[in-house]
Amino acid sequence: MSGPPRHLLKTPHPRNNHRLTEGFLMSSRFPRFAFLLVSLIVVGGIGIEAAPAQETDPPGRDDLPNIVVFLTDDQGWGDLSLHGNSNLATPNLDSLAQEGARFDWFYVCAVCAPTRAEFLTGRYHGRTGVRGVSTGAERLNLDEVTLADHLKAAGYTTGAFGKWHNGTQHPYHPNARGFDTFYGFCSGHWGHYFSPPLERNNQIVRGEGYVSDDFTGQAIQFIEQNRDRPFLCYVPYCTPHSPMQVPDEFWDKFAEKELEKRHRDPMREEVPKTRAALAMCENIDWNVGRVLKKLEELKLTENTIVVYFSDNGPNSFRFNGDMKGRKGSIDEGGVRVPCFIRWPGKIPAGMTVTRIAGGIDLMPTLLDLAEIPLESAKPIDGTSLKPLLLGTARDWADREIISLRNKRLSVRTQRFRLDPNGGLFEIAEDIGQRNSVREEHPEEAARLEQIREQFKQEIEPTYFVKEDRPFTVGYSAETPLPARDGVAHGDVKRSARAPNCSYFTAWKDTGAKITWDVEVGQAGEYEVIVHYTCKEANVGVEIQAELHGQTTKVTIDQPHDPPAYGPEADRSSRGGIESDMKDFKPASLGKLTLPAGRATLTLTAPKIPGDEAIEVRYVWLNRTAAK
Repeated sequence: MSGPPRHLLKTPHPRNNHRLTEGFLMSSRFPRFAFLLVSLIVVGGIGIEAAPAQETDPPGRDDLPNIVVFLTDDQGWGDLSLHGNSNLATPNLDSLAQEGARFDWFYVCAVCAPTRAEFLTGRYHGRTGVRGVSTGAERLNLDEVTLADHLKAAGYTTGAFGKWHNGTQHPYHPNARGFDTFYGFCSGHWGHYFSPPLERNNQIVRGEGYVSDDFTGQAIQFIEQNRDRPFLCYVPYCTPHSPMQVPDEFWDKFAEKELEKRHRDPMREEVPKTRAALAMCENIDWNVGRVLKKLEELKLTENTIVVYFSDNGPNSFRFNGDMKGRKGSIDEGGVRVPCFIRWPGKIPAGMTVTRIAGGIDLMPTLLDLAEIPLESAKPIDGTSLKPLLLGTARDWADREIISLRNKRLSVRTQRFRLDPNGGLFEIAEDIGQRNSVREEHPEEAARLEQIREQFKQEIEPTYFVKEDRPFTVGYSAETPLPARDGVAHGDVKRSARAPNCSYFTAWKDTGAKITWDVEVGQAGEYEVIVHYTCKEANVGVEIQAELHGQTTKVTIDQPHDPPAYGPEADRSSRGGIESDMKDFKPASLGKLTLPAGRATLTLTAPKIPGDEAIEVRYVWLNRTAAK
């Protein structure tokens, strides 16, 4: 291979500037396309709110292919019948491989949000600001340009239906990252999958039915509405991620099923969780089939590229082809996932791609297939797989794919994997990573360690540093600040171990408080709305909000004490990870006149006449007037 690997090219990776000032937006660090987008937010205020896709008629070429991308959550390579798992049947997913291309060796990240960032940008997540899955660490830097941005600029109508997980507040929200339409949730976990509270374009709505069925129905409606124009339909399902919930018609088959295929260490397998995951995968298969059928009905199949992949390895120890590792691991089983791409008449049916590839390759590949130039101010780590898919590749250079999880790195080549402990494994001969061949191949081990260390040095200025990004307020008319993004002080507790879908509870002391680190992007008048529950015995509690030296408060004079729900629908225990759910009620605390800039939003309870104050799910800061 001549020259350094593409991902090691020396290019500056400036620290993300977190103050959204005009100077930053006009700087060379911020791509012009993104500048125009954020200018709409800053200057127009409410201009980011998306109009229904069918009301606009963007320019475009008649020959642009439609693109449908399915991304599943915590589905392992082994969770398909195509890959030898006789515990379940996935005929629609199998058909994508039979009618298009199947990747033997396809790699993503160890956990959810990083994979989404790599797919959207074609860049390793260590470069993009995404370093975790919650409390702001999941946000994609504002100077990153997404696949949706590129396609929208080329004339596509764009929609996303499901789990976003790359930022909640504008301008991190999907409507500000190239998607005309968004329906789903922005967090990493959700506590209930049957008609839960969701959002449509930054507005809270109630879902209809099982989430995967609902997301699919919304995606189908989007396809129908945009059948006569090029569209990107992104369907990031939240299953089979926990909570392990699935409709009876899919669960009944697995409730008492004896499993033929088991994890390589059966004693580690939680059989009830495996059964639930398999049922959820069959539901995914059914829903993918619904979309494929609709494309056929609308005569769009021939001009639609369909991509299917998962965001990391399985979320439990279950059959995964004898690979080592699961979700959270950067061994083979934690990062190797299924991937299929179908484009009838262009990609040969039944093709098997044996070269290693990954989530970083999908954005450049899709743009290349659509013949849309990839113009980027930043280095792209992925490469277009078009020559492999269309059979035009004469030579394909060996490459390395890096897996990153916190401060641990693993490097995969076509033949080897260097694990984070320095072991070297010849994967085709030892997929279980049981016998290191480092002593037999010392030069290769040294070469991969050098690549690993150089990559660490590249991302160190931004990735291996303490996060210091406030939560942005005022870049849309309404800004949610979920409990996930807040910090409890005193006796206040979270309702569950994982922050993502939690709420604050057990608030008993007037000296306790809840804070959010925020940056107000536009000066003006803001209404403060808290989403709360309050027992009848605690009516009369005072709740005060303070920000930028301004305060406002309200006395809660009406009880709102709904029952908790969620765990009763679980097919296996959630183990305290996902919170239960409640239907919270909004209450206005009044209005604050705020300057632009960074400060701490503080929620206090100066008066608690009963046993405790309120439970808090959200604080919303809604701009009522610009200054």
